[in-house]
Amino acid sequence: MSADILIIDDEADIRDLIAGVLEDEGFETREAANSDECMAEIANRRPSLVILDIWLRGSKLDGIEILQEIKKVAVELPVIMISGHGNIETAVNTIKMGAYDFIEKPFKAERLMQVVERALEASRLRREVQELRQKAGEFVDELICRSNVMVQLEQSIQRVAPTNSRVMITGPSGSGKEVVARMIHTNSLRSDRPFVAMNAATMAPELLEIQLFGVEEGRMNSAKGARRGLLEQAHGGTIFLDEIADMPLETQGKILRVLVEQSFQRVGGSEKVKVDVRVISSSSQDLKEAMENGRLREDLFHRLSVVPLTIPPLRERLEDIAPLARYFIERFAKSAGLPVRKIGEDAIATLQASNWPGNVRQLKNVIEQIMILATGEKNAPITADMIPADAGAAQSVMSGQKDSTEIMTLPLRDARERFEKEYLEAQVNRFGGNISRTASFVGMERSALHRKLKSLGIHNSERVKEPE
Repeated sequence: MSADILIIDDEADIRDLIAGVLEDEGFETREAANSDECMAEIANRRPSLVILDIWLRGSKLDGIEILQEIKKVAVELPVIMISGHGNIETAVNTIKMGAYDFIEKPFKAERLMQVVERALEASRLRREVQELRQKAGEFVDELICRSNVMVQLEQSIQRVAPTNSRVMITGPSGSGKEVVARMIHTNSLRSDRPFVAMNAATMAPELLEIQLFGVEEGRMNSAKGARRGLLEQAHGGTIFLDEIADMPLETQGKILRVLVEQSFQRVGGSEKVKVDVRVISSSSQDLKEAMENGRLREDLFHRLSVVPLTIPPLRERLEDIAPLARYFIERFAKSAGLPVRKIGEDAIATLQASNWPGNVRQLKNVIEQIMILATGEKNAPITADMIPADAGAAQSVMSGQKDSTEIMTLPLRDARERFEKEYLEAQVNRFGGNISRTASFVGMERSALHRKLKSLGIHNSERVKEPE
């Protein structure tokens, strides 16, 4: 199906000229002479693209006011502004307001078609990405958490998001660094502009710069036109550079120049391409060690890490396992058309007793495995015996669990004391140091639990705290 393009201009011959060029390329066109006709056409059937003149004689609203109205009802609709009286300031202002691009009259047919095709392609890619993520259930606009450390992280995100500051997110693989990056973008002033992600660790070094900077027209496989890189695609929005320490040093130097000059050259090109992007970066590595070993440029690190955010591993925030498990159950049930199962406290306790080297990503996979393979009634609750034996690497936070040989050599009293200490340490960790919740779960009075922890020598643990 060909794209439907709405042309708004007060001069009929200009509308006819633009329509003729577009129709010759196979596009469908509609025309409007003023704001009333424009909004009526959009209400009747939303077009694929709008070409809008700024100066409209005999119209209630001028082109800039129409652009504002369009963005209220269809923020994703691409709009190309045209004018015979334009200047750089006007062009910049309209793009800041949400226009895709600005073309000054008179323009050549080739220039018009180039901008139209790019706008339609960008719109198509955004729709496809959105649909794919919705199908995969990847949209998360908040942190699913209960632990104090993650609540504090969420507060930091809310504070830094409206600024234009660069953010460096560190944390182990699978902990949710891209989720945090997307939250920052969603809550920023750039939220209606593109969010583009690139993982340096999964990309071949020789292809990385092509993906990042694009290719100049006539070079490599771009004989039909310049190929826009991720930086250009992110113009006006946010680019997320994942695993920044895995970038080749030469590419790191070029990234540094982009941060300083806000411009770059395409691969094979000589002209500077200006961009306005917010950069959010991340790494699962020890960046201090990476700098000492010469794998990460120190000057680049300081440019990127204006605001550092750290995501702790899942094993250090066991309180988050229960809400995360319930969230993944609901999400998978919805995507697979299955009933939502409840998860029992015994199953939660089993999940919380593991180390989770793969962090939140691993927990998500385990929950999906349980939902797929669980037998019995489809709406029966999930119990501990349904959890795979290798869930969370099957390594308990009760460190003595695997060392059964040593405990068998101990007298009963010593063995009981050792078990109690490991068991209660694990439960205190599980409930984030909250004594009241720990006491309730293990079936002890709060004061009795305090005395027991003190007698076992764990009363000074930093994890132990009073309830809020």
